Amino acid sequence: MKPYHQIVIDECGEPLVPIPTEHFAFQIPHPYQKLGAPYHNSKADSPYYLRQGVVDSLIAAQTELQQKYQNWKILIFDAYRPVEVQQFMVDYTFNQIALAQGCEFPVSEDKRQVIIEHVYQFWAVPSLDRAMPPPHSTGAALDVTLVDENNRLIDMGSPIDEISERSYPDYFGKSKEPQKLEYHRHRKILKDAMIAAGFQQHPKEWWHFCLGDQMWAWLTNQNNSGSQFMARYGRY
Repeated sequence: MKPYHQIVIDECGEPLVPIPTEHFAFQIPHPYQKLGAPYHNSKADSPYYLRQGVVDSLIAAQTELQQKYQNWKILIFDAYRPVEVQQFMVDYTFNQIALAQGCEFPVSEDKRQVIIEHVYQFWAVPSLDRAMPPPHSTGAALDVTLVDENNRLIDMGSPIDEISERSYPDYFGKSKEPQKLEYHRHRKILKDAMIAAGFQQHPKEWWHFCLGDQMWAWLTNQNNSGSQFMARYGRY
């Protein structure tokens, strides 16, 4: 159980809608679809869906970004993720770590517990409990980065989904190396645009932002003493 699971969900019933292609760049082909993730059972025909209010705020974030970086775009790496896909990616990540550590399959129970705890530091538990939905399964969380006017990725210093401390948003913030400080500056550009539009950033993932789900409400309450926001988006 994560701390944000204490937040009550008051589902608003807002629909899941496609992210408009004219405003953003997209990771195509989608990285999890390439791996065989089971989107065919999804309520949306692609991963690039979000709740309507989240899409509206994402457009506002793009507008905010382009006030300072006119030809840059937010690139959508991932958005709506059914619980079945969450389970697939947890299993895939577990197997990748086990292989990298030279484990024999089936992995012993002791080793399995160590690996799965490591996985769950970055991946949400694929729970079917409606009181504890994975953030992406609500249609209110997304993974994003930036591209320049030539559609080239802006270097953030580490790739999306890397399971290491380099993924922490401020990891490079206190470095004295110019290149690493540039990574931090890029991450801050992304964060500033998203926060200005009402999003909250995952404390351990520079790429993950949310609006209206349990994590968003929990972070908003943490950042604003005395606030008691509830989540308005549950599992879709």
